[in-house]
Amino acid sequence: MPVHPFQTLTPRIDPAAWVAPGAQVIGDVTMGPGASVWYNVVVRGDVMPIRIGARSNIQDGTVVHVTTDMAATSIGDDVLVGHMAMIHGCTLLDRSFVGLGAIVMDGCVIEEEGMLGAGSLLSPGKRIGRRELWLGRPARLRRLLTDDELAHNRAGVAHYVELARLHRQSVDGVGGGGVSG
Repeated sequence: MPVHPFQTLTPRIDPAAWVAPGAQVIGDVTMGPGASVWYNVVVRGDVMPIRIGARSNIQDGTVVHVTTDMAATSIGDDVLVGHMAMIHGCTLLDRSFVGLGAIVMDGCVIEEEGMLGAGSLLSPGKRIGRRELWLGRPARLRRLLTDDELAHNRAGVAHYVELARLHRQSVDGVGGGGVSG
């Protein structure tokens, strides 16, 4: 079972959310409707809370964690988090995007429709503004996102909601293993 209590803290997963087999969701974690946590993801809310909003997806191999007594993790609605990302003690506001293999460190904020590109490192306390694209290690502002890029990100959210539905259906159809609310 990929959902685990930690002491008195038990994950709260909306019935319309999905946790893939092999993922681990631990402790004070809340997942909203249509949210998805993919294969081999770890979401560990043991020492501070983690919130994952509606229709947000945390893709394969990502780690989502917190910092004791300092930094919870909050992920808004319609957020895309790419494969193998590290999300640690930070805030990702609605419709933000974290690329493949990117790292978001303690105290960082990615505002609505902001984007951290693949492989980038957002060092502690940095803030990506609305529609800003940041790239590099350490990440720096490169430019504003276009309307087409934002539309592409919105389509990615819808794609992952549908893909999670299909994966849940496939997994449940062959003996279970995934978790929905």
